Amino acid sequence: MMIKKSIFRQRNNDKFNEGNTYSLFQIIKYIIWVLSFGLILETFGVKLSLLLAGSAALLVGVGLGLQQTFNDVVSGIILLSERSIRISDVLEIDGGILKIQEIGLRTSKGLNTDDISIIIPNSLITTNKVINWSHQTKQNRFRIGVGVTYGSDIELVIKTLEESAKEHPEVNGERLIEARLVNFGDSSLDFQVLFYSSTIFGSDRMKSDIRRTINRKFIENNISIPFPQMDVHIKSDFKQ
Repeated sequence: MMIKKSIFRQRNNDKFNEGNTYSLFQIIKYIIWVLSFGLILETFGVKLSLLLAGSAALLVGVGLGLQQTFNDVVSGIILLSERSIRISDVLEIDGGILKIQEIGLRTSKGLNTDDISIIIPNSLITTNKVINWSHQTKQNRFRIGVGVTYGSDIELVIKTLEESAKEHPEVNGERLIEARLVNFGDSSLDFQVLFYSSTIFGSDRMKSDIRRTINRKFIENNISIPFPQMDVHIKSDFKQ
């Protein structure tokens, strides 16, 4: 506890933040555990060198059986020492967004946007593509896609999309809000509206609000969103 209080007292220093302090404390804690366990064995007269040499074959077998566990532990050490992921960082993993609450030696714990606590094996973070939104600038760019029917007024669609995004209070109106025609789809003209916001953890809610505004304005301006459809042509002039 003395070590923890001493380390966390450094949070008043600009060089430390919650993530740095937590990582440093975890590393020191695990080192103390290992040293203490070794000293206890030495106190009881157990020679660590002989113990390791005599149990080498057993350790190999255990290592093969616990390969994934060791992988998670090594990944945890990497996360704590490298500090690429820190406490309170907002990550995007496998399409889901969560805020890191705890980084352990084998697993980490995060809170997703549904306020559900998720236990994540550390190897999943180190071996997969992970987006750390907290490493970005305070203003992040988001985009919303929508399709409209062919024949729609393109300039009106662009104007409507930009206005819909600008009306939301969490969108930064001082930075560029831009709507683009991105593709000629099979049954629609495909658009995207791009905007900046400091909202990260609640971005799904923000996007939902903007989509509702887009839908309302599309109805007001008689802009239609198409639905998939298939035309079937039947030939009637066939020979008997």
